[in-house]
Amino acid sequence: MSQIDENGRARMVNVTEKEETVRFARGHARIKMRKDVLDMVISGEIKKGDVLSVAKIAGILAAKKTGELIPLCHPLNITHLDISFKILKNPSAIEIEGTAELVGRTGVEIEALTAVSVAALTIYDMCKSLDKEMEIDEVYLIEKFGGESGHFIKK
Repeated sequence: MSQIDENGRARMVNVTEKEETVRFARGHARIKMRKDVLDMVISGEIKKGDVLSVAKIAGILAAKKTGELIPLCHPLNITHLDISFKILKNPSAIEIEGTAELVGRTGVEIEALTAVSVAALTIYDMCKSLDKEMEIDEVYLIEKFGGESGHFIKK
């Protein structure tokens, strides 16, 4: 989170005085692909390896590095990260859900969204030789709680 200072420059928000609370966020992304490619992902026939395992690890690693990737984002001591996948047949796609949790002074929404985004990009990278028309979409925050803004659930 950033603010504009008195000279019109962006700066990191000072969270020093904020109370430490449990912070949780759940993000979503989807990657659409051809049915034959999805079938290959499911059956483990992608030449680069186990697509969903690699994507899960990539998403977790990315979430841990969010403070290095997003300007003015606080580096956080995340205590829990997880990514899960749901296979959709119509449309032919993989839904990705990522959760992040910590005890801290600022939220983990960007970390959850970074996790699902990089997981989707990893799937794209591992399958791009088979399907150039894959689409990553529906990247959004599902839920968050902790902190002053309270509990949010996407309607």
